Amino acid sequence: MNRRLVVQGILSLAVGGVCVAYALHGMNRHAVLEAMRALSAPAVGVYLLTLVVTHLFRTWRWGFLLRPLGVRLTFRRLFLISSVGFMAILALPVRLGEFVRPYFVARERKVRMSALVGAVAVERIVDGLLISILFFGAYLVSAGALFTRELRVAAWLSLGGFFALTLFLILAQIWTDRTIAVALRVTLLQWLAPKRAHHIGDKLRSLISGFSPLSDRRNFSIFLLQSVVYWGSNGIGMWILARSMGLPISLGAAFVTMAFTGVVLSLPNSPGLVGQFHAAIKLALMAYLPASVVNSTGMAYAIVLHGIQTLWYIAIGLISLPALTRGGAHVSLGEAVRESTHVAEEQLNA
Repeated sequence: MNRRLVVQGILSLAVGGVCVAYALHGMNRHAVLEAMRALSAPAVGVYLLTLVVTHLFRTWRWGFLLRPLGVRLTFRRLFLISSVGFMAILALPVRLGEFVRPYFVARERKVRMSALVGAVAVERIVDGLLISILFFGAYLVSAGALFTRELRVAAWLSLGGFFALTLFLILAQIWTDRTIAVALRVTLLQWLAPKRAHHIGDKLRSLISGFSPLSDRRNFSIFLLQSVVYWGSNGIGMWILARSMGLPISLGAAFVTMAFTGVVLSLPNSPGLVGQFHAAIKLALMAYLPASVVNSTGMAYAIVLHGIQTLWYIAIGLISLPALTRGGAHVSLGEAVRESTHVAEEQLNA
């Protein structure tokens, strides 16, 4: 596992390095600093209000994916666990923090970690599908006129990829064994590594047990509704901050920028999303604004947006962490990440 983590860490640093190089290319540093100095405190405050709403609904909705698994947490407990988990997801490379939320819930409620990881997979895939539909819809409305070649390719790939993953979620619920067999056949694992294929099939079956929220119409419908509020608040907040910084983009353009950035960040991420976040914002804004504006005010916007979000999630996570104790001792983030990854590895390998 340590060897794999090293490889993943190197990959994430490489991704971050490439993205930083792209984001900095052509950037007008003087204009960026001027735009950041001109940002008013009230504008930051308004954006923070939308970020609070986003955080609350992002937290609340996950509880409705846990209920079909027999897990009910108070909102306070769910908030603490989610806040630490969100901090870990943001700060750590290659989404290592994804196991933190399932780990704390499994420790408190004695639920199999694999099922909780499956619920996280449902959350991530549904999010990916929602923002991909939004992104692709904007591409169709514009008839491709505004979108660069990179954005057009991303629109098709993201929609196709997340649609395929969503189809897998649905089919896995209806025909579990048959879906696993097809997945192993398509990936050629049955021929390339027949012994390993059987083991991977068992891992998939464990994960699929966490897909049961899909069949719970009431809780899943509430989850979808809250997801719309979550992403809606996020997009509106990004638009308000953009307008406050003098970026002349429409509300629709802000939502497209959010959707494209979300698609990019669903890939193996760099530490702290550094570079990756900024490159995604820059590439999306290129569809709506001249390069000179994007490389000045646009990059200032990306830096401020990333900075506020990073400070928010780290601050809330650090405040919440001491409340998540075991035997009266504080659990450090490093310990939570190590143990959550280890427990997930053990249960998924069982």
